[in-house]
Amino acid sequence: MTDLNSLKYTDEHEWVALDGDIATVGITDYAADKLGDVVFVELPAVDSTVTAATVVGEIESTKSVGELYAPLTGVVVEANDAVVDDPSLVNSDPYGEGWLVKLRVEASDVAELLDRDAYVALTGGDQ
Repeated sequence: MTDLNSLKYTDEHEWVALDGDIATVGITDYAADKLGDVVFVELPAVDSTVTAATVVGEIESTKSVGELYAPLTGVVVEANDAVVDDPSLVNSDPYGEGWLVKLRVEASDVAELLDRDAYVALTGGDQ
């Protein structure tokens, strides 16, 4: 199980795990639960540059269509093809096999994101 306290979060319900200058990004279990059963995921292309707070992909569920926002500015170094092939991974393992993209970022930018306590407060303690 991922240590949720070691992650950073955005107010758009993405989580970020930093390893050196590589940020692994996914959506939180809170977001996955609110979306319902995810049936389609569109991710940015590898080697594309993404800008923080801009839409870089789409997540469709049986309930709605959600936009995936870049939590940080960087270059996409990997997209999770397993999630594209099996979108239900976003629901079943959002902090593990359901990750979405890996970005090469400025590690110092991560400090600007929310910690676990701030994210739980944002969701009204529902987490």
